[in-house]
Amino acid sequence: MTIRVLVAEDQSAVRAGLVLILRSAPDIEVVGEAADGEEAVRLARELCPELVLMDIQMPRLDGVSATRQIAAEQLSDVLVLTTFDLDEYVFGALRAGAAGFLLKSTEAEDLLDAVRTVARGEGLIAPAVTRRLIAEFAAPTPVRRPGAPDPAVLDVLTRREREVLSCLGEGLSNAEIAVRLDMAEATAKTHMSRLLAKLELRSRVQAAVLAQELGI
Repeated sequence: MTIRVLVAEDQSAVRAGLVLILRSAPDIEVVGEAADGEEAVRLARELCPELVLMDIQMPRLDGVSATRQIAAEQLSDVLVLTTFDLDEYVFGALRAGAAGFLLKSTEAEDLLDAVRTVARGEGLIAPAVTRRLIAEFAAPTPVRRPGAPDPAVLDVLTRREREVLSCLGEGLSNAEIAVRLDMAEATAKTHMSRLLAKLELRSRVQAAVLAQELGI
């Protein structure tokens, strides 16, 4: 299956480089290019790509706001790509509904792999960003961020759904969750879908961040 990708990046040279990398893969098709966030949302509505490769800092509408609109309308999965790994960008993008977060220093082959991973429905966070998240949540007195969730939100989950959420917080794939919890992979996917719906989350990456914020 060909993965249809929309590239949203305001710097024309960088955008051209991303398009060149993506078009080098036989299973990826670049269906459009956007130079700002508003154009990214408009093209996502028009072109219905499987994935939007989204820069954070763009004119007219920033990448976090554009991601929020695209995710809210369920137009496409969003893979955020930026030179910045500052926490506010990480949390802003993930809470907005991004399915993945990569730094622009990522190698070409890793970028292609990330596109394929997110297109399969698997969340992805750059290793460098993951280390920062783990370091923060493992701190003796982690900072409670504005908008941090109330643990009571988990009351709607069954015991099994909580276990799956915990696995998502560790970054496990569906196959790894199935092995960990001794269940079929299809069952793991079902539990994940149900917990996302109950918690009103748009992606497994959002679920992973929630699990880490709640320390489960």
